[in-house]
Amino acid sequence: MTIDVAAVRQDLYQAVNGDWVKQAQIPADKPATGGFNDLVDGIEKQLMADLDAMLTTPPTDAKLQQAVQLYALAKDFTRRDQEGVAPLQARLAEIEALDSYADVQPHLVAWTLSGEALPVAFDVDADMKNAQVNALFAGAPGLILPDKTYYDSTNEQGPQLLAVWRQMTTKLLAKLGYSSADQQRLVEQTIAFDARIAPHVKSREEAADYSKMYNPQSLTEFVGHTTQLDLQGWITALLGQTPTQVIVTEPEYYATLDELLRDHFAEFKAWLLVNRVLGEASFLTDECRILAGEYGRALSGSQAPISQAKSAYYLTNGYFSQVVGGYYAHRYFGAQAKADVEHMVHQMIAVYKARLQANDWLSPATRQKAITKLDHLGVQVGYPDQIPALYDRLQVDPHQTLLANVLALTKVQRQDLFARFNQPVDRLRWEMSPATVNAYFHPFKNIIVFPAAVLQAPFYSLTQSSSQNYGGIGAVIAHEISHAFDNNGALFDEYGNLSNWWTAEDAAHFKQLAQRMIDEFDGLPFAGQTVNGKLTVSENIADAGGLSCALSAAKAEADFDAQAFFINWARVWRTKARKEYQQLLLAIDVHAPQKLRANVQVQNLADFYQAFEVQPGDPMYLAPDQRVNIW
Repeated sequence: MTIDVAAVRQDLYQAVNGDWVKQAQIPADKPATGGFNDLVDGIEKQLMADLDAMLTTPPTDAKLQQAVQLYALAKDFTRRDQEGVAPLQARLAEIEALDSYADVQPHLVAWTLSGEALPVAFDVDADMKNAQVNALFAGAPGLILPDKTYYDSTNEQGPQLLAVWRQMTTKLLAKLGYSSADQQRLVEQTIAFDARIAPHVKSREEAADYSKMYNPQSLTEFVGHTTQLDLQGWITALLGQTPTQVIVTEPEYYATLDELLRDHFAEFKAWLLVNRVLGEASFLTDECRILAGEYGRALSGSQAPISQAKSAYYLTNGYFSQVVGGYYAHRYFGAQAKADVEHMVHQMIAVYKARLQANDWLSPATRQKAITKLDHLGVQVGYPDQIPALYDRLQVDPHQTLLANVLALTKVQRQDLFARFNQPVDRLRWEMSPATVNAYFHPFKNIIVFPAAVLQAPFYSLTQSSSQNYGGIGAVIAHEISHAFDNNGALFDEYGNLSNWWTAEDAAHFKQLAQRMIDEFDGLPFAGQTVNGKLTVSENIADAGGLSCALSAAKAEADFDAQAFFINWARVWRTKARKEYQQLLLAIDVHAPQKLRANVQVQNLADFYQAFEVQPGDPMYLAPDQRVNIW
């Protein structure tokens, strides 16, 4: 790719992607298009075509057969329209019959297993201080608005979005046969109950601090948070055993739980009913499906609902993620590419290890602990070696409605989740489909995972130069490695335990460096608003470490081309998004905007200035004393 070097000095992202941005068209049913999105679109089209072919020529794999049956059921809108809203109306009658919290109690386990919105959000994950065993977590329910900051009186978007939500919910309730008076009552009571929750839950910025997630409480203390519901009976029936403690992620919320519930049963009942409507309406008629997406489209700025076929595909991939993803990976990725990328990951780990060994600001004790953590880092590439036994239990009944099947599948999945309580943690379990264009680091397991879908151009290709590949997938790989040492990852040891392995001096210095990264991004203007440096700090630290480490690896290659490296780094972040979506991400996403990820991080690296002869006075120039380098 030829590049105007003078244009790079003005704006790297614009120089690389400007012409593309001018020509790119955002699909009507999407909030954005670009690098990641283009790969998603390609996989989406390929797998939908393959699933369509399987409708006439069924696959031999039994698990994939079940996925195809769900796809066929979800895609049969003629049948869905004929069945109408009756499947959900029958379920709403269950809630309408409630007169007290005592009436709610017998339903709590079933509703937990069906994924209902409830005042206690239970989960099972690795115990953050004993990461070899799964523990019970308790979080807060979700809010109507994207974040508690939207409830602030100074946030102009909050009332606008709430008006859209109110309109959508009212129309759905009308479709389900509720009178105008009941529609208004249910909506207003739900909003009132949601408003009681909002002040007591964490904002996205607060929730981004993992150190404050771990608040273990004895069972006695936890169940004492309310007398309105029998929390111990709920937990014991759900788990089939009685734990000694519960890890609370939202302590302020639980401190007010009894007050929230007491004397507000009518609002709580409306909240239950409306949340069930919003959670299940999309599995009914096409009209209800489209209606149920209005609020989401307002949030993202998407101009049209996704097609019937896409909705069927996403539903299928949601429930059979490892099955559909495994099919994709074996057919379109393969064992040879898996081995190639695994080799590249271990190369990057070796580079990272060398950088840690040469680190000049860590004390010997902390440096050795960091190297030990790196030596224990689990690596998973492409696809898991085995599909979990859970998928053998996912059965689709074509004689039942789509909603009935969704509830049955959800129940099996949730039973599997809670059956893991007090069991050894499975470090090999994937939490992402191999067909997902993404990657992740899990701090409780100390593993990095790279699904097959992200391992393609422009991130990685045999036809790209080594410098291009390092500027793409190399930086992504090293980004995930860096998460083990970002402001959150650095809190966990080599086994995934929340454990302080830093000397006081090193921890203080690291906090200063992290603050510099916060300051570098905080307040940067974007989409008519500004970046929250605290919300995005962990991802920015990982970007910085990933890019720097990938650069070191690229420079070790005989064909190193600095310009090609930085150009592909900017290219993978190309995106064109609707303003509403950009503003939503600024409020809730722990990642900085993609243009700023491309531009700001390169300004911290001396090689960028040399490659493009960036000089003081150029817009891309950042004085040496302002550059942030951590890893």
